[in-house]
Amino acid sequence: MPTQTSKTTKEEYVHEVFESIADRYDRMNTLLSFRQHKRWRKFAMRKMDVQMGHSALDVCCGTCDWAISIAQTSKTGRVVGLDFSKNMLSVGQQKIQQLGLSEQIQLVEGNAMHLPFVDDSFDFVTIGFALRNVPDHLQVLHEMKRVVKPGGKVVSLELSKPISPLFRRCYYLYFQQILPWLGKLFANSYEQYKWLPESLRLFPDYRELEQQMVDEIGFAHVDVFPLFKGIAALHIGHKERSE
Repeated sequence: MPTQTSKTTKEEYVHEVFESIADRYDRMNTLLSFRQHKRWRKFAMRKMDVQMGHSALDVCCGTCDWAISIAQTSKTGRVVGLDFSKNMLSVGQQKIQQLGLSEQIQLVEGNAMHLPFVDDSFDFVTIGFALRNVPDHLQVLHEMKRVVKPGGKVVSLELSKPISPLFRRCYYLYFQQILPWLGKLFANSYEQYKWLPESLRLFPDYRELEQQMVDEIGFAHVDVFPLFKGIAALHIGHKERSE
């Protein structure tokens, strides 16, 4: 990946990455995570406790798996998926149409740094495996908190850093040495998947992110669930209820 000299260059590079791998994204996610991303999302859904009629915004929705899960659980609630990649949204739209969810799920091409919604709009605002890729994760969390309703939840499911030093070394070996070659072998995308370990290296671990969500974003409290020895983590930030 080119040296990052500004937030703009990072945003442009990440946009190029996801535009180029959209048609292979789902298959590679399943392969590279050994299907764990699906289990983690199911766990997140249980902890979110979505009820019938709840509304949600899925930020950086990609190919829309999480937006679809929320819509199928909410049944009648409005669900919006937002992403800056037209190609990823195109793949997601095909899934939505096949499942007959077009009237419930709306897809929006937009920027996670500046969400095009008024304050207090959704019961849930989610982001899955994308917070480490945005130009400024704190700005995105501020925006997510702004558009969630008082008493609502901001939910981040993201890769993290293992606690155990030995396991962390093995984890980084896989990410830095093996994963890019799997990307080349199965998706002809070596450079795109070489970006993943770099994005993780620069991102706070789950304890640091929890502290930021409380101290810098201002959530009333944050529930944190490390997953599989800390290689991923679920954070649920609770916005204070109105007086």
